[in-house]
Amino acid sequence: MYRKLINGFIDNPLVSSILAVDFLLLLFIRPPVFFSLILLGTLAGCSMYIGQKTALFK
Repeated sequence: MYRKLINGFIDNPLVSSILAVDFLLLLFIRPPVFFSLILLGTLAGCSMYIGQKTALFK
């Protein structure tokens, strides 16, 4: 399971870097409300994309 997840992150470097930067911005920076909602939507979209690409529970 972990090998599939790591391979999914390696195969999609742009999406995985956006996911990591987005998560760290939301965790440490405390952006304004509107920008935070945009970042949260982006984080959810990237997570769903990585989840669809790896298909861990298939």
